[in-house]
Amino acid sequence: MVGAGATVLAVLLVTVVFGCAMQRLSGMGLGLVAGPVVSLLLGPVEGILVVNVLAVVNAALITATTWRNIDLRKFLTVGSTMVLGAVPGALVIRAISTDLLQVLVGGTLLVALAVVTFGLRWVPTPHGRFPALVAGAVGGFMNTLAGIAGPAITVYAQAARWDHRIYAATLQPLFVVGGALSVIIKLVTGAGSLGVVNPWIWPVGLIGMVVGIAYGARLSQVVPKDKAHALALALAALGGLVVLVRGGVGLL
Repeated sequence: MVGAGATVLAVLLVTVVFGCAMQRLSGMGLGLVAGPVVSLLLGPVEGILVVNVLAVVNAALITATTWRNIDLRKFLTVGSTMVLGAVPGALVIRAISTDLLQVLVGGTLLVALAVVTFGLRWVPTPHGRFPALVAGAVGGFMNTLAGIAGPAITVYAQAARWDHRIYAATLQPLFVVGGALSVIIKLVTGAGSLGVVNPWIWPVGLIGMVVGIAYGARLSQVVPKDKAHALALALAALGGLVVLVRGGVGLL
């Protein structure tokens, strides 16, 4: 059974606590922190699938505490196309080696994030629905492939000059949609299975979520908004780097 050891469960608990605290504070964190760790613990397929499930529950819990700051129009626009990326992501997992694709995706994300972070004054503000629709599709693809939807959406949100509180809150229902789509599509297409996962992972993960969200909520009261925004961008860059390195290691 995958993930049956006490050490695995202890590492999972610490990872989930830290990831959920960062997500409550900055808008993202669980997928970025837990994705690489859980992949090592449980394997690249089942590990990301477990992260997808945990991310859905975690984002739903945070949504319940930050719903006042959610921009419903932004959520509906970006979320409406996540399935367009989630389906190809699952097909890619089944059909071909994802190592080279992860290198390309991770590298592209880092370049795009660098452009909108350090050259924002020269980046035109996106208008209309099309850029948001593209961000949703790319986020759905990334979430299915690597358990990380946040960096792709962060690139758009940064370019569109979203206020950090709206950005951090609106990401949460988007994570619910993206994670749920990824789980359903993977299970339906046979791209992953939860049948071999240790059932103790779920209560341990839930405990970690509750502790992490509570701690992150306390941090959000004392950490300035600009610091939280900088943390979100750093985590987005980390996400792109994780995907890039993961693919690069696979190619070696």
